[in-house]
Amino acid sequence: MNGQNSIMTEGLTKRFGDFTAVDAISFQVIKGEIFGFLGANGAGKTTAIRMLCGLSIPTEGHATVAGFDVYKSAEQIKRNIGYMSQKFSLYDDLTVWENIQFYAAIYGLDKKAIKLAGDKLLDRLGLRNEINTMVSELPLGWKQKLAFSIAIIHQPEIVFMDEPTGGVDPLTRRQFWLMIYEASAVGITVFVTTHYMDEAEYCDRVAIMVDGKIEALDSPKNLKQQFHSDSMDDVFYQLARKAVRS
Repeated sequence: MNGQNSIMTEGLTKRFGDFTAVDAISFQVIKGEIFGFLGANGAGKTTAIRMLCGLSIPTEGHATVAGFDVYKSAEQIKRNIGYMSQKFSLYDDLTVWENIQFYAAIYGLDKKAIKLAGDKLLDRLGLRNEINTMVSELPLGWKQKLAFSIAIIHQPEIVFMDEPTGGVDPLTRRQFWLMIYEASAVGITVFVTTHYMDEAEYCDRVAIMVDGKIEALDSPKNLKQQFHSDSMDDVFYQLARKAVRS
């Protein structure tokens, strides 16, 4: 990590009528960092991510993502990020190669770049023999690995990941996190939400949201010391139990 910020927010807020979903959050994410974004359901995580991805205009505050202003440059943000949802984001009724072609084109790669990047992806995942397999026929773990690889096929500055390992077995989760470390090592910033607190331990820093506010932000080691805890599970519980809304 070289100290350059991939994400900067100051007082970022989103209201829906009288309801404040995200309440003046301020933080920075360093280029190449693995940044965990935690919170119980209803804490405001998804709303915050939508603003950072250029999908929702903030009510007030400031934020830049990959150097682009969330108010003025939403389209540039979308071209410089990758996104992977908990709900599997590829098309089941397309083959592995058709999914690669489709998403790489959306991310702006030309035919030559798609062929080059797609071949590298297939070899890295060991999916060369599954090129014409329908994605619906792949095991869940392989689907998730493919989805992540496609989300970074255009070498984005940042990849947003929403519960990427939900429902997969522990071995596949560990393999998946090796892929995350590899992406971080080449300078891709990883912004990840997870319900697995053991995965929070893998992050460089973790922010924990409660009722729309960031109530804690530090490395897992420092957070455990601060809350006199041996685990991130306990840190999360100490904060989440203070939540008013659900």
